[in-house]
Amino acid sequence: MAKRVRIGDFRFERKGEKLLSFPLFISRVAVSLLLALAIAIIALFIGTLGYHFIADLGWLDAELNAAMILTGMGPVDPMRTTAAKLFASAYALFSGVVFLTSVGIVLSPVFHRVVHKFHLDEEDEVGDGRKNQKK
Repeated sequence: MAKRVRIGDFRFERKGEKLLSFPLFISRVAVSLLLALAIAIIALFIGTLGYHFIADLGWLDAELNAAMILTGMGPVDPMRTTAAKLFASAYALFSGVVFLTSVGIVLSPVFHRVVHKFHLDEEDEVGDGRKNQKK
């Protein structure tokens, strides 16, 4: 019977705890990827609404502009009104924050595993620098 995954399984281990099993680590990475994807979809939705209602673009053009800004490619359509230009500026800054946040969310399980493994190896050393002999 397969082990049931609980929400608590996705919290990071503390310094004294053993390293998470590889299947649970992969699950943790998958959850991080899904969270980053959800953040990107919400940001794309916000941009599409803003470009549609503030910049007065059609739905498809609004989505195209939001996607291009969110991915760092730059705007497609010129913004004609002051409100549209202000929204485009704010959305571009917001997109940068979304990108950095998403990278942090995706990389945090990997970074934590490396650092936790390093600390586990460090605890195996004795005061004189030799490795403990495990019996």
